[in-house]
Amino acid sequence: MAMAARILEDRPPLGADPLRAAMRRAHRADEAATVATLLTEAAVAPEQRARIQARARRLAERVRQAGGDQLGVEAFLHEYSLSTREGVMLMCLAEALLRIPDPQTRDRLIRDKLSLGDWARHLGQSESLFVNASTWGLMLTGRLIRVDLERDGEIGARFARLVQRLGEPVVRQAIERSMRMLGRHFVLGQTIDAAIRRAREFEQKGYRYSYDMLGEGAKTTADAVRYQGAYRDAIAAIVKAAEGDDLMARPSVSIKLSALHPRYELAQHRRLEAELLPSLLELLTDARAGRITVTIDAEEADRLEPSLDLFERLVTAPQLDRWDGLGLAVQAYQKRALHVIAWLEDLARRHRRRIPVRLVKGAYWDTEIKRAQEQGLNGYPVFTRKLATDVSYLACARRLLAGGDAFYPQFATHNAQTLASILEFAGNRRAFEFQRLHGMGEALYADLRAEADLGVACRVYAPVGSHEDLLPYLVRRLLENGANSSFVNRILDPAIPIETLVEDPALRLARLEPKPNPKIPLPRVLYGAGRVNSRGIDLADPEELAGLAERIEADFAPGLMARPTAGNSRTMPWTTYDPADRSRSIGSVVAADAATVEEAAMVAARAFPAWDRTAVEARAACLERAADLYEDNTPELLAWCVREAGKTLIDAVAEVREAVDFLRYYAGEARAVVPPHELPGPTGESNQLALHGRGVFATISPWNFPLAIFTGQIAAALAVGNAVIAKPAPQTPLIASRAVALLHQAGVPEDALILLPGGPEIGARLVESTAIAGVAFTGSTQTAWRINRALATKDGPIPALIAETGGQNAMLVDSSALPEQVVADVLLSAFRSAGQRCSALRILCLQDTIADRVLEMLAGAMLELKIGDP
Repeated sequence: MAMAARILEDRPPLGADPLRAAMRRAHRADEAATVATLLTEAAVAPEQRARIQARARRLAERVRQAGGDQLGVEAFLHEYSLSTREGVMLMCLAEALLRIPDPQTRDRLIRDKLSLGDWARHLGQSESLFVNASTWGLMLTGRLIRVDLERDGEIGARFARLVQRLGEPVVRQAIERSMRMLGRHFVLGQTIDAAIRRAREFEQKGYRYSYDMLGEGAKTTADAVRYQGAYRDAIAAIVKAAEGDDLMARPSVSIKLSALHPRYELAQHRRLEAELLPSLLELLTDARAGRITVTIDAEEADRLEPSLDLFERLVTAPQLDRWDGLGLAVQAYQKRALHVIAWLEDLARRHRRRIPVRLVKGAYWDTEIKRAQEQGLNGYPVFTRKLATDVSYLACARRLLAGGDAFYPQFATHNAQTLASILEFAGNRRAFEFQRLHGMGEALYADLRAEADLGVACRVYAPVGSHEDLLPYLVRRLLENGANSSFVNRILDPAIPIETLVEDPALRLARLEPKPNPKIPLPRVLYGAGRVNSRGIDLADPEELAGLAERIEADFAPGLMARPTAGNSRTMPWTTYDPADRSRSIGSVVAADAATVEEAAMVAARAFPAWDRTAVEARAACLERAADLYEDNTPELLAWCVREAGKTLIDAVAEVREAVDFLRYYAGEARAVVPPHELPGPTGESNQLALHGRGVFATISPWNFPLAIFTGQIAAALAVGNAVIAKPAPQTPLIASRAVALLHQAGVPEDALILLPGGPEIGARLVESTAIAGVAFTGSTQTAWRINRALATKDGPIPALIAETGGQNAMLVDSSALPEQVVADVLLSAFRSAGQRCSALRILCLQDTIADRVLEMLAGAMLELKIGDP
């Protein structure tokens, strides 16, 4: 079928690579099973463990004993960890302050984020001059921060008076200076030339450098061209300044693929092949000619597949033949990390290459957890315990060292135990290096390098860019190292014994049960025992996509007829067409006529009492069976959402999942209704409270959510005992017909749920029927008013009206917002679901100081959208 072919059209062929297949299985594997494998891989003999712990203890003690300013950023992150209120406020402030061009907004942000912080209690708690200088800057908020005069005495009072005298402009400058001081500790230079000059001092001490040009993912072609130019200029400058003959000892560059293409995702595989691959080859050819290495940086888990596809194409490119300077970063917190290394080793041996591999723990953990929960995936792509990531890192390190000449391992770590373990695994081998972040880990690596017998190289990963580009990177570093599980944070906490810090993580993890973190439930049980989360589809998994295409091929059959499920309509059938291609017929419809409406109303009215008397548990069970049937028939329902409603696949998945969530949610809500019970009253009286359905509900749903809202209205009414007559939008009756069929299959009586396809006139007649006790409507405000007036003219009990209507949804953006995030959210809200979400963005209000930049970026991002057959 054409649709199944189109699903896979822009995805790379799966091929027959068993190592990639194993990697994908690991991605989907149970976390406990993966941990069991890692514990075996990372296990060490008792004598090895003793040597590792002795060295780790020595390193950790030296770091803890180091002078305050040898631990500038580490001390800062410990004092203002994310477990403190002030640490969270500071992260929020750091994320935005230096990006804001106007002083008024900066003042308001400072006031907002710092007004509730107790900064004075941090003063003098650290030996670091850097920390105390930053704390003084944060205290310089005068009227904005409440100084506890009773506790802080004369010092606090003097500062309060000082700031009142100086005023907010000076306060702002002090805070900005603190933020820039923090930024300078994370960024080597604002330009590549400045960074190279600053690096020379450390290169003379034996350090190597890897330069990372800061910048979040490109949103437009212009962004990608600008980043391409920045990388090209950086490579030229580094080549010019590089010294020595050893390729691995010379400076290197780190490249983010998302910076070089605005649609860096699996769904745009063809574009990546045609557009991104040539850009990469151009940069790498320059690096090869200049004899420096390039590392492809790791990003989010759903981008691993395209990055490996591109990496393989680059390894086999004739322009890069016999060049060992192309490297890749591997994230140990991903469950498939070991399998990625196995695949890289096979690739290196097949093509007689040596691949530099930067092993990192990972910087997007919180994002990966949140995304998997939001998407309803079967599991997480990352480990849910920090300990498991540490063990995975050790297992991957051993595999890299065992790979011999296939790899040049580059171990990025600030953890003394991890570092000591790698030295033990390596034995006498020295064909590897350690890496640390610029501004961090200086004390740890200074001690390591002081041990002359080791001869271990260390490279500094050095971000380069403006303070504005720094901010998202800075927040990732604060999240990564400011967490209370981080070694960087814990090493400075005297309450944590050194022995705890240097204990073998594999031993600690082996003792823990369960292996996955019980505080982080799997996405399917996110809502607890009361409701199962709807099942999602990992659209970044090529094998899952291939399986979906096969199911659609087998399950979806155009030619369905939608017709009233009660009465005998005499209207002639009409043909429905695919909105993406009006020449493609997909089914036919027999619309209800006036007589059918009345017949259906009488049938539903007769069915109502029996359905209302049905036990709540039985009604709820019907809805839950329907939810299961929806999930079992997901491929077919997806196909109808795409073919009849014109939804993209990602929106169709969300549509089906929302419908399933509605069914299970209303089943749970119905069970929560108070059962009939006696009320207290005077002797001789019997007072009972019981809840019942109202009668027959008419549900009138829109085309933009032809399954989710259609199902949600029906489920809510059925759950509490009402009979339902469902009228779908005239554009999407086939989806409605399949939904009603599944609800009947789940046990909802056919006379308690009746489908009436038709146009607006059928909806109007339905509302006017005397049998209708209530209406649930989603659509325009004008139509809702007409329904309201029609119901008001009827004699008898006043029918209920539940109306969800349209509006002018607005987004207000000031200069503290990250433009790339604004543009991503605008595109998502304004144009997903064919721009017809109830919550779709209609009005974008921008602060004038950022308007031109955001509008230019937004226009460019819109041009990158691929419009056509969904």
